[in-house]
Amino acid sequence: MDEEEYLEIQAVARDQELSVAEWVRRTLRKARYDPTDTAEAKLRAIAEASQHEFPTADIGTMLREIEEGRKLL
Repeated sequence: MDEEEYLEIQAVARDQELSVAEWVRRTLRKARYDPTDTAEAKLRAIAEASQHEFPTADIGTMLREIEEGRKLL
């Protein structure tokens, strides 16, 4: 790990009022036991999301509306 990465981790740990060591332990535990980080869970989430209907438009219309909105800013 380079110094810049370490400093970022140190800042995150400090924001959470943790030592870097405790932040690392908690992060590793979470990564190890996170049940949403499996292929099955991801496929299940995609299947559930595909059951919903959302309003949409063709890509040209959407891009044009986005650009019009940017001009208002």
